[in-house]
Order: sequence, then C-alpha cells, then structure tokens
Amino acid sequence: MTSSGTGADTGSDIEVLVVGAGPAGLLLAGELALAGVRTRVVERRLESHRESRALNLHPRSMELMDMRGLADRFLAVGRTVPGWQFAASLKQPLDFTALDTRHPYALLIAQSRTEALLAERARELGVEIHRGYEAVALRQDPDGVEVSLRGPGGEVTVRARYVVGCDGGRSFVRQAAGIGFPGTGESMTAVVGDFAVADHADNDRARQHGVLVARLEAGLTRFVVMDPDRIRVPSTEPVTLEEFRTSLKRVCGTDCGIDEPRWLSRFGNTTRLAESYRRGRVLLAGDAAHVHFPVGAQGLNTGLQDAMNLGWKLAAQVHGWAPPALLDTYHTERHAVGRAVTDGTRAQTLLVELPLTERYGLPAGILCELLDTLLGMKDVNRHLAARISALDTAYPPPDASPADPLTGRRMPDIGLATTATETVRVYELLHDGHFVLLNLDGDDESCGWEPEEPGRPGRIRTLTARPAEVDPDLGGVSEVLVRPDGHIAWATRTTDTGTRRAERTQALNTWPGAPA
Repeated sequence: MTSSGTGADTGSDIEVLVVGAGPAGLLLAGELALAGVRTRVVERRLESHRESRALNLHPRSMELMDMRGLADRFLAVGRTVPGWQFAASLKQPLDFTALDTRHPYALLIAQSRTEALLAERARELGVEIHRGYEAVALRQDPDGVEVSLRGPGGEVTVRARYVVGCDGGRSFVRQAAGIGFPGTGESMTAVVGDFAVADHADNDRARQHGVLVARLEAGLTRFVVMDPDRIRVPSTEPVTLEEFRTSLKRVCGTDCGIDEPRWLSRFGNTTRLAESYRRGRVLLAGDAAHVHFPVGAQGLNTGLQDAMNLGWKLAAQVHGWAPPALLDTYHTERHAVGRAVTDGTRAQTLLVELPLTERYGLPAGILCELLDTLLGMKDVNRHLAARISALDTAYPPPDASPADPLTGRRMPDIGLATTATETVRVYELLHDGHFVLLNLDGDDESCGWEPEEPGRPGRIRTLTARPAEVDPDLGGVSEVLVRPDGHIAWATRTTDTGTRRAERTQALNTWPGAPA
C-alpha cells in the first residue's frame, strides 16, 4: 500500500489507522503524528470532494488551529464574517464579535480547502494518506485491530494497535465494531446548489425569506432552500435545475437568475449519536459518531474538536504513559458534547421547519419574532453564540473531588511576560502538543522555563511567568495545568505551599501521568 494507491503491505509498522480522510480524520492524523505516533489514513474516495458540504470554521475551531500554529494558513484562503445564523427562520444573527476570543468571527472557507490544508499538515508530519482503499472487514483482539481493505490492487489486510473511524455517517468502522447509532430518521429535507451564474441583486431578498446565500470561490454562489411544498421529498431523489428555480420563486418570488449549476444535492434532518465513542481498540470521531441537520454549521466543527480531544489521549495510550482512565475520558467528554449538539440542532431544526407547515406556520412565526427580540439582547445573543461556537464547552473534573471552577474550561489565550521585555501568548506554548504547567506568580527575576522533568520526558513543559494582561476568569489563580487541547486540567488559588504541591502532584499523575 502506498499513497499513490499502488502496491500493498500489511502495515505492521502502523500504530494507529485512521479510516476516512475528511476534516476530523486528517486533523486527528496530524495530532497523532505530532506526538510521534506512526499513523496512516485510508480513504475509499480516489479524490477529495470537489463540492464543499461545510463552509465555515467557528471561533473555537480557529482557536484549535491557532494552538498548532496553523491559523494563518486558514486565514490566508478564507474570509471572516462577524457572526452566523442560529436558524434560517430568524433575522437576528449570532454576534461572534462579542465573544472573548482572539478569533471573534466565523471563517468562510470551503470544506475542500480545509481538507487540503489539514492533509498538507499531516503529510508534513510524516502521515501517509492512501486513497482508493475501502474498509470491508474489521477484527480486533486484545493486542490490536486487523482491517481488510479493498483497493486498486485487490484486498489487503492492515494491522494496527488502534483504529479510529472517521468515515462518515454511514461509518463501516462503527458498524463493524458493533456500536449502535440510535436517533431519529429523516422527516424533512432541503436542497443546496452551487451556481456559476446568479443575479446578486436578489441576494438580500432571498435572505429575507430564509434562503441561505453565500458567495464561494471561483465565482460560485451557494443557495440553500427549504420549500414548504418540497420538504417531504426524500433525500435520495435527485435535484434538478428546474426544481431549484421553481422552489426559489415559490419561497422568495425570484429565481435569483441561477444557471450553470456545479453541484445540486438534497439533504435531510436525520439525527443520530453513537452509543459509545470507543469499543476496545476502535474509536469514532466526526460524523461517524454524530450526524444532524446542518443548522448552525456545527457538524464539521464538532468533528474537529473531537479529533483535538482524542489525539493526545490516544498518543499517550500508544506510548504507554497514559493514566488508566485517560482514554476513556474521550467518550465521557465528547459524547456529552455530541448529545448537546444533536439535541440542540433538533430544536433549531424545528424553528426552521414549523414556520413552513400549514398547521404551525402562524404560531411558529410569532415564536420566531419573540426569539429575534431575545437575540437582540446582548446577554442572550452572547450565550447562544458561545454555545454554537463551542467556546462554552467545559469538561467535567475526572473525579468527584472538589475542583476549581476553571477546571475543564478552555484556557484564555492571554499574554504572559516571560522576561522583563518579552511576552508570549498561551496558545503559542501549545504548538508542540505538550501539556503546559504555568506558574503565574512570577516576577522579572523568576520568570522563565524550568528544566524538563526527567520522569515525564516529552509530556509537559513548565513556565514561570506573570500575566501581561488582565483576565477576570484567572483572577487569583496561582498555577494552572493546560492540556494539549487547550482546556484546563487543573488550577489552584491556594497560597499554602504544601497544599499547592499536593494538588499539583495529584493533577500531574491524573493527566500527564506518573513519572516513568
């Protein structure tokens, strides 16, 4: 097996096999390779999708890219917008500019571009990406997983210590591992189309009637339409240009001059969540773990955040220093997020669907007017914007013992003074994917990096610094342990040296693991 799709081998050198070269699989592969894990990606498609199902990266996803020094690559090819829709039936947008982040925007970027940048990053780190190979059988034992792949040269068997299914909503890996995928089936559909020709004078008119309109690369314009007369058409029925024009006229009174379609598709509101994100040595991420109606543009972003959470934990397991329960926290933390996203999108989808129905159209319209009024209130808007952008994601402490309120929350990207004249931002410290232990009680004489712990080589970096800017959430915090995914593993405000030392030891043993 080679990245060009010719030849074959058993993959005996593989520690982790990632099945699926979408955004989640590619980011995960890069994270594993960054941690020194021998990783391969297999993908059944010979080429990446030319069309882009997703169009944006939310603020938290941009923070993740920033943590690995990749944000500028994405900003160079995308376009920032100040917010996003909570539901197409609402006129008031979510305002990301009010959020406490260095990335207070949505980045408009085609999924194909996102995949290309993540593939470039993975290859830079030594990951091989093999296209044209479809997983057709999977068997796991106590020591590893064997996957049979059907490729250009026939069938080949690959063995790895762990396999991660990032192979979409119809995931073969999930099914082969026997992981259930409960939820609700399709009851409503919408149509999406990318057009080379469109009359942009009608864009605002279309948006006022709930049509999503987005200008894409190469002069294309995307329209997403929910036609009350066509929302029960199965997603398997092909979309025609004539249907699209008719639906636009029915919904907003004009066909917006669309012509020369480059992509037409129909999608539904199937909503499902995997029963478990892990079964033995098989794990799931992205759409293989959760699918839902794309309201709020949360699917791709949730998958990226799955990958960032899993990468360092799986690497720790492979390298043998993971505390006993560390890998299980992937399911504990991300399944709860998946549940919140799938539950939330069900509610958001109702806000889209009910105004289109004869029975509920009038009361649903009144409800939408009320919600628009609430979204006009800064605190309400900020609350929902933080939820949709995932900036409010917080993970529970690993045990029932008392913990600082910051535990599990995202670490603010504050500036830190490392000398009398030099400062560094927190996310810059995470570029290599290590834990970072910050002593925030530093002064000009004590600031600086401490020697790496002999017992935890390559796991944790320790810095004494002082905050160069005020952050109200960090007020009184004297020490903080930041996870490789930018969440806070432990924080303390105690002034008692002995108590602080005991807390620190427990936190280090719980997260970066006991010294070798």
